[in-house]
Amino acid sequence: MSEDVHHSARPAQSSSTDGQTDTAAARATTLQPLRRIVPFLAPYRGRILAALVALMAAASATLVVPLAIRRMIDNGFSRENALFIDQYFGMLIVVALVLAVASASRFYFVTWIGERVVADLRDAVFRKLTELSLSFYEVTPVGEVLSRLTADTTQIKEAFGSTASVALRNMVLFIGAVVMMVVTSLKLSGLVLLALPFIVLPLVVFGRWVRRLSRKAQDTLADTAAFATERLTAIQTVQAFVRQFRDQETFSRVTGTAFDTARQRARARALLTACIIFITFSSVVAVLWYGARDVLDGRLSAGELSQFVLYAAFAAGAMGALSEVWGQVQAAAGAAERLSELLSIEPDIKVVDNPQPIPEPARGEIRFENVMFSYPTRPDFAAINDVSFAVAPGETVAIVGPSGAGKSTIFNLLLRFYDPRGGSVRLDGVDVAVADPNVVRGLVALVPQDTVIFSMSAKENIRYGRPEASDDEVEAAARAALAHDFISGTPKGYETVFGERGIALSGGQRQRLAVARALLKDAPVLLLDEATSALDAESEKLVQQALEHLMQGRTTLVIAHRLATVRNADRIVVLDAGKVVAQGSHDELMQQGGLYARLAELQFEA
Repeated sequence: MSEDVHHSARPAQSSSTDGQTDTAAARATTLQPLRRIVPFLAPYRGRILAALVALMAAASATLVVPLAIRRMIDNGFSRENALFIDQYFGMLIVVALVLAVASASRFYFVTWIGERVVADLRDAVFRKLTELSLSFYEVTPVGEVLSRLTADTTQIKEAFGSTASVALRNMVLFIGAVVMMVVTSLKLSGLVLLALPFIVLPLVVFGRWVRRLSRKAQDTLADTAAFATERLTAIQTVQAFVRQFRDQETFSRVTGTAFDTARQRARARALLTACIIFITFSSVVAVLWYGARDVLDGRLSAGELSQFVLYAAFAAGAMGALSEVWGQVQAAAGAAERLSELLSIEPDIKVVDNPQPIPEPARGEIRFENVMFSYPTRPDFAAINDVSFAVAPGETVAIVGPSGAGKSTIFNLLLRFYDPRGGSVRLDGVDVAVADPNVVRGLVALVPQDTVIFSMSAKENIRYGRPEASDDEVEAAARAALAHDFISGTPKGYETVFGERGIALSGGQRQRLAVARALLKDAPVLLLDEATSALDAESEKLVQQALEHLMQGRTTLVIAHRLATVRNADRIVVLDAGKVVAQGSHDELMQQGGLYARLAELQFEA
């Protein structure tokens, strides 16, 4: 496998399975991970009971047939028994009707349960993914996550749908057939039982092999998804550097590895099925030969032997079907194990017990007090170090400094995407670490540098800031953000979908949609992260006008490399190497000299 793919996909396992590698190996031969799915079955007890009733009815109808055949053989076929035979064949028609209705009901209920459980499972996984902290996504590729959300849940759907239906039917049929074999002939049943160890042994040995290969296949598929997702989301860069051919070769190698793993899994399951079927039917043939000798010696009737053979055939067929199903169950257990690992991850940022409320109405006062922070992936490197500053309600403060100075980290901590290692971040006097993070984020509107436009209408993209907003409020926000003209100029107006990530829009149009979204949210605190850095002069002027409207009456923090956009800020905080090295207005900082003055001279002279 290529180095590229290792880099893009392997960190997910290190993050999501730390401390679990050893236990995962121990679980590799059990179905224990499937227990995690059991709670998803609990709400549907009624349908499960209905499926079991239908299952028992179908199995009972099947097991009645050999009894009828025995009676007909032992009573003989003669005109004296014509009425007797007519009655039996009439009853067999009734049995066939019961079997048909019960089998159809079993299939429907079991399939419904499988589909419903997997839908609930996908909902649970997605909820977990949306609640996990940013630290999880620092090391886990999105493709890896999507693989678990789609491929793994599909594997479980197959197990809890058609596979479960087949497994339950054959399990009940096998048990019923064995019981009836014992009732028919205890001696012949004992001979059949001698073959059971030879049937169970391949199930155990090959089952372990299939389980390991299933886990490996799912991991390889996740690698493939992670690599494809990363490259396709950056397709412009891929094509600009003419890397598509090299990436195609890499992807082919990865898919080849996935195929090899899947082929090995299929071979293991095929060998398992062949062994079980051969041993089982060989045992039936041996018992049939022995039973035929008993018939010749008068120790067993022909009808009893026929009845026993039919039950033995039922048991053998059920065992063969179960051997095939066993491989699918092992594959589902591997998928369930991966999902269990994901569902067991706890977010770093949680709602504390009895969170401290933010005073209402919120004023937007921000205070950083001796804040220390290092990112989880770089624990030895201080992103910010002993940072302290305050922002009064309604004040506009710019944060400037060279790349890597810690500017974006300030935003991440204020939004409580992370908690500081030391010191505190306060909003209206409340330490955000003891507040509900959702309440804190609800008081902050963000206009990022890389604007996210979803694959939905312009109206719904703006309404993302406040879902309950009316159409008139959405349009008012768009007008204030100077986005109304280009939206209404499209054939569908506010119902226009601009494609994934807003591919049909210019950078300035995307930014104005982001401003409209922030305006609609109407939060007391506004964060502007390089909102105009990638725009041309005309777009920047329009966005800047929209931002000025947005900033009115709000506490605003602005990150900017282009100092011309922040020279009118109430105050400028200068960061360097994670520390505050200066604060003041533009004129004050120019008089002081230092880093800000050097940066300003370089930009303004240029």
